[in-house]
Amino acid sequence: MTAAEHGPGIQLGSVQETLLIPLYGRAVDAGRRDSVLGDARAAELVASLDYDFTRFDGLPSLTGAVLRTALFDRWVTDFLTAYPAGTIVELGAGLNTRYERLDNGRARWFDLDLPYVAALRRAFFSDTPRRTTIATSVTETAWPDVVTAQGTGPYFFAAEAVLPFLDEAGARHTIGLLADHFPGALLALDTAGPAFIAAQGHHDALGKVDARMRWACTGPDQLAQWFPDTRVLASHTLSTPPAKMYEELPAAYQQLLDGLAAQRLPQVEEYRLNLVRLP
Repeated sequence: MTAAEHGPGIQLGSVQETLLIPLYGRAVDAGRRDSVLGDARAAELVASLDYDFTRFDGLPSLTGAVLRTALFDRWVTDFLTAYPAGTIVELGAGLNTRYERLDNGRARWFDLDLPYVAALRRAFFSDTPRRTTIATSVTETAWPDVVTAQGTGPYFFAAEAVLPFLDEAGARHTIGLLADHFPGALLALDTAGPAFIAAQGHHDALGKVDARMRWACTGPDQLAQWFPDTRVLASHTLSTPPAKMYEELPAAYQQLLDGLAAQRLPQVEEYRLNLVRLP
């Protein structure tokens, strides 16, 4: 496994290195006059890390990562509007800054990731009475008890750019953990189809790192096959976001999405952003 150093004693494995791609996307977006996320904290993190982010300069996937995060943000915002004192759990949190963008002063937040990623997070983020870092794998069976002991429902789970890097058994096991411990919870996740998985070596960003997605999922309906009574609430490609989100995007982003939609590229059409309600 190739590792990239990010400060004394802190290393990221090949899969975890991918967390730097969306971080850089948010940082680049923050420097635009027509910024979608306005994530100034991401720009601060990029400036603080000892890493050559220029390898990702100009990649279309940076914009895709920003749009994915923007859609997940909308789903979290809708949840917090309905349940201001609910609980948000970031699965594979990486260096996500959703708390900084969306916290309402009442919700309970958990940021879960592998121990060496959690160590990197702790270099920049501190736990508070309403925000807790959990250093473990999403596939471990003990962490749901930590969440239920300290948080209260309803629950929203954000698994952004996480589950596709597991194999199918790992993804099914993780979603099963959620269904068993948090029935009726909301889960936002991305899925990658077989053609996307097969061609990812030519992907503009993934082609620059060693990590590879492994779970080939045809779409959120597969979750309903695994766990009956799962409800698919929304499913979008990057080129077809919700109409309201599209209307609020800067013109440059709209033109980009229009072009992608017209091309119907497999790497775009087979990559989906989904919101489901667990049984």
